[in-house]
Amino acid sequence: MKNKNLTTSQDLLFEGLIEGLLSNQVGYQTQFVSEELVKELRDQLQKNFENGKMHPAGIGNKFVHQKNAEVRGDVIKWIENDSQLAVEQRFIAIVKEFIDYLNRTCYTGINDFEFHYALYDVGSFYKPHIDQFKSDSGRKYSFVMYLNENWDVKDGGQFVAHLEGSEIQILPEGGTVCFFASDQVKHEVQLAHRKRMSIAGWLKKV
Repeated sequence: MKNKNLTTSQDLLFEGLIEGLLSNQVGYQTQFVSEELVKELRDQLQKNFENGKMHPAGIGNKFVHQKNAEVRGDVIKWIENDSQLAVEQRFIAIVKEFIDYLNRTCYTGINDFEFHYALYDVGSFYKPHIDQFKSDSGRKYSFVMYLNENWDVKDGGQFVAHLEGSEIQILPEGGTVCFFASDQVKHEVQLAHRKRMSIAGWLKKV
């Protein structure tokens, strides 16, 4: 039997993301997951990097992309949806629970997802862009979770959503999640002044 209090608390976090998207185009929640899980995912990202498993990101989807350091400077590693790593399975379980909640409450029909680790080194950035491609409309919602420890405004690397007549800035502190429609919100990662870590991905309808 599920822990009813945990389920209620988790549902409130899910509702916060959805309400933020509906009212401000971008939903975000701090402390979306435990500090323990954030640390374990951060450690896994760093292990991937140290073992040479992270590579320069490109512009495009998971299978077809072009590298352009003038647009984005992060290195990434894709997370397999059927990963056998316990820490990744815990993250994927949360994603699946959110998808289930989204489909039950908003009838979105999401039936797939893809995520990757992302590391922005000092001096890296990602210029303003939209996540959905004209040739591939499968990406419906973007979902980013930050893994950074003790992040401060002076560290840079803020997520900035450029909306009509306004903008939203989110500090990439560990455990914070942001959520928005992939085809509607132009956004960027500002210049990072220290190493910036996250898991970024998309909820898809294929």
